[in-house]
Amino acid sequence: MNTELQNFIEKYDLYGCIQCGRCTGGCPVTVRTNLNVRRFVYDSIDEDALEELAKLPEIWDCTACSTCAVRCPKGLKPLEVLIGLRGILVLEGQVEPTVRDALESIFREGNPWSKARATRSDWMEGLDVKVADPETEVENLIFVCCTVVYDPRVQVTVKNLVKILNKADVDYAFVGDDESCCASEAFNLGEEELFEMMVEDNTELLNSFKAKRIVTISPHCFNAFKKQYPDLKAEVLHYTQLIGELLEDKKLEFTKELPQKIVFHDPCFLGKQNDVYDEPRFVLSQIPGAELVEFERNKERSLCCEGGGGKMWVESDSKLERLAETRVKDAHALGADVLAAACPFCILTLDDALKAKGFEEEMKVSEILEIIGDLLEE
Repeated sequence: MNTELQNFIEKYDLYGCIQCGRCTGGCPVTVRTNLNVRRFVYDSIDEDALEELAKLPEIWDCTACSTCAVRCPKGLKPLEVLIGLRGILVLEGQVEPTVRDALESIFREGNPWSKARATRSDWMEGLDVKVADPETEVENLIFVCCTVVYDPRVQVTVKNLVKILNKADVDYAFVGDDESCCASEAFNLGEEELFEMMVEDNTELLNSFKAKRIVTISPHCFNAFKKQYPDLKAEVLHYTQLIGELLEDKKLEFTKELPQKIVFHDPCFLGKQNDVYDEPRFVLSQIPGAELVEFERNKERSLCCEGGGGKMWVESDSKLERLAETRVKDAHALGADVLAAACPFCILTLDDALKAKGFEEEMKVSEILEIIGDLLEE
């Protein structure tokens, strides 16, 4: 057995797999692609198969939603085998141009969207925003996702967060122009060296501030900081946890009614990967007049929207209905006025699905911050 294969087997504990098939049985994308997670784990033990497995297009169907890890009775993470296979192609330079461009942009500009680093804080223009000073202590250091910074569709989330934090008189500050991508999706696309470099750089930057807590907007940043950044000094929170605290402590109150039916979609990187289920629902439950309903598939059984795992830069060849479209259809069947989420990737995929299904006149997709920002007394 060659050293490369031996390292691959040991890294992903392939001999620990009992071939029960629960990973494949639970994988949400198997209903629309040829991905068979169990088969990839099994075949990766074959010395002659590793290079060929990496060339199969199905390795790019994985959304890193972690359902396979949740279901695995041995506590393994089968999704990381697929990420490891992607890494083989990344090292050889055999990836799609969209993947290559995203990774190069993270390296050069600190974001995957090929946007200039110098424009990262443009969203702050005209707002009363506090920016962190390394010499000043701050309770909540706010880290903004690259997608939120640059995409106009979800930029309203961070603008509303500023409004909420100012209204509640929260001790906070934003990182500012020096902020860089958390590189969660670089890891999921298989570029481990770039990820490790970004972890080192970001850790040095974030630890340079005298912050008690780091608060993220994206669940992908939240997951990365909590699980893949071992040397961060500050506690890591998702913004729904912070908003939940403010509501419980009566530092924040929604004064305007919203008499609509809302269904919440659990982002995989917030729910399945970090067990944050109650806080988003608590925040929504505090909206006067709102009626909360639940998907049949919710919380740990929630259906992935297919926005994670680098899928924002890799298109599936499948012609079958996207999972986000299934999600929108289910929300429509519930009679929901609003399909809410707490993740920029979920919002973008669900919004596209809403348009594809033609439900724009009957229902809307909204980020929680998008909803609650309009419910505060002026």
